[in-house]
Amino acid sequence: MTIRNTRTGGQILIDQLVAQGVERVTCVPGESYLAALDALHDSPIDVVICRAEGGAAMMAEAYGKLTGRPGICFVTRGPGATNASHGVHIAMQDSTPMILFVGQVDTGMREREAFQELDYKAVFGTMAKWAVEIDRPDRIPELVARAFRVAMQGRPGPVVISLPENMLTETAAVADAMRIEPAVSWPAPADIEKLGAMLATAKAPLVILGGSRWTDEATRSIARFAERFDLPVATSFRRASLIDADHSHYAGDLGIGPSPGLKARIEGADVILLIGGRMSEMPSSSYTLLDIPTPQQKLIHVHPGSEELGRVYQPALAIQATPAAFAAAVETLKPSGAVAWKGEAAKAHADYLAWTEKARELPGRFQYGQVMTWLRDRLPKDAIVCNGAGNYAGWIHRHHRFHSFAAQLAPTSGSMGYGVPAGVLAKRQYPDRVVVAFAGDGCFLMNGQEFATAVQYDAPLIVIVVDNSQYGTIRMHQERDYPGRVVGTQLKNPDFALYAKAFGGHGERVERTEEFAPAFERALASGKPSILHCIIDPRAISVGKDFVPAVKA
Repeated sequence: MTIRNTRTGGQILIDQLVAQGVERVTCVPGESYLAALDALHDSPIDVVICRAEGGAAMMAEAYGKLTGRPGICFVTRGPGATNASHGVHIAMQDSTPMILFVGQVDTGMREREAFQELDYKAVFGTMAKWAVEIDRPDRIPELVARAFRVAMQGRPGPVVISLPENMLTETAAVADAMRIEPAVSWPAPADIEKLGAMLATAKAPLVILGGSRWTDEATRSIARFAERFDLPVATSFRRASLIDADHSHYAGDLGIGPSPGLKARIEGADVILLIGGRMSEMPSSSYTLLDIPTPQQKLIHVHPGSEELGRVYQPALAIQATPAAFAAAVETLKPSGAVAWKGEAAKAHADYLAWTEKARELPGRFQYGQVMTWLRDRLPKDAIVCNGAGNYAGWIHRHHRFHSFAAQLAPTSGSMGYGVPAGVLAKRQYPDRVVVAFAGDGCFLMNGQEFATAVQYDAPLIVIVVDNSQYGTIRMHQERDYPGRVVGTQLKNPDFALYAKAFGGHGERVERTEEFAPAFERALASGKPSILHCIIDPRAISVGKDFVPAVKA
């Protein structure tokens, strides 16, 4: 191990990121980590300057989803850190590798409640996999290497590292850490043998894909496995790009309001092979699809984190393995003869196509469902589609079909404001791919300022703002539980097309269905970040049903 010449803590830190192969970081600058910023000046790392810490952290989380390596975000102390907590929470619930570096007060001022001082271990202790403060520059390589390993290994997640201001300017002579590759847990041969035996006696098995630590090759391998055994394959909430929607064995996604046919298949299955996912509240229809603690179906649960195996559901067979390792291990597994459920995968796929093919008629002049089915046919197969949270996302889940690995960027945590920053990062990462970010009117303004980041870095994503002048999801629940009592959900919105132009982008207002396609083509041809401001009738409250009362703001 070669000891480097004396360097400042800031320089040592950035050298560690280079050693780990970090290609870009997101940040909102702060005086608390100026020495690290200065070290970035001469590094090969692309620095993406953001307009708010929440957007910066969500971009870093999106990078983790796209690449499988930790997204890196720098923010300043106090309010910078708390603003960034949105992205940390997403990374935790979505099992995404991410590292948040937070500036901290001088160590000589600790415990005085100095300017913007926080105890980051306390603040992030239940939100991150690990939170640590580096108090000596000679420990930076050790702790940063550990952070990369913690973020990626087992069930991936976020790490928060606190950087005292004086530590970054102190010097040390220390060797850089080696590049970290996460340990891979492989299934035991006996487990694969038992899996084959359980499938051999099954009558109605079904596969559910979810979670992280997948690769493109792993998804293809599982598709081949499904073909050999003629297995129907479903995807978990907002994990639809784990299999090509055109695959003959794809049965649809498990999210909010799953198709009745898919729900019935899960309830009627005798063996469920859950790979990578956790079957948490959203994909399990509020923990009703599988009995707790012991499902009626024989559950085979494959997950890289031992703590998740049996955490909620007690499996008949628990396999601690990454999805990629499991996919490789079953490449040679074949059925011993004809399967009892032959033809069920084709039926499941036919049900999926029927459920998603045609959009229902909505109130109003803008038919959002028809727009989604048009986009489904228009977008390239490798297009990246992003969204945050809100009822508007229901049309994406219902009608769009994903064809490429990591083509869906959406928070399983249900965080609003995610779509725009995720889209900006995706376009920065993959400039040759079409990137479309959806947002409701409420969702957009939670991180719409990152449209300025797209303009600054010439990242021409297309943002589709679906405007019903209300917090639609909450309004729907409000009417269900407290009919006629409207409070806190009505919105008066700006002209989002003019908003786009004010930032230097392309913007258009769309009020009728027939106006959307030409507006989209103009946005694509503009070469600029674009916003299409689509006006939808407030009564079109969800993909499944209309909202009858027409309440004025």
